[in-house]
Amino acid sequence: MRHTELKACNLSSNVITKIPPKFAVKFSLITVLDLSHNQMSKLPDELVDLAELEKLNISHNAFIALPLVAYKMPKLAILDSSHNHIVDVDADRLASSPALREVDLRHNPLTRISLIRLTAPNVTSSLCVLTTEREPEEWEDLTV
Repeated sequence: MRHTELKACNLSSNVITKIPPKFAVKFSLITVLDLSHNQMSKLPDELVDLAELEKLNISHNAFIALPLVAYKMPKLAILDSSHNHIVDVDADRLASSPALREVDLRHNPLTRISLIRLTAPNVTSSLCVLTTEREPEEWEDLTV
């Protein structure tokens, strides 16, 4: 695969548990990366080197928090992190991410405080955050 300019990479539904740190070096020109429907719970910090990445799909995995590297990607505009186990999100950090304009957090057991912070004007003025309205009884037995 030398000298191949891969722009989109679909690794969904492969029972992947982790991405090697060297992935970003070998595929630095990727603009779309689909890692959905796997068994990942973290991403390597080296993925920040995916300088052209605009869309990242990590839905249907085992994340309990948004990967820190996602906040730092310079061109990341769309982040799909739906259907994980994410409870808390740093809304201020999301709002200050360089290019981020849409984050899908639907079907995650977000705390009530996280939901309030994600709908604050300082967040929603620059970012579209998709969440699922939750009924209290749906999550009342969950503790962190």
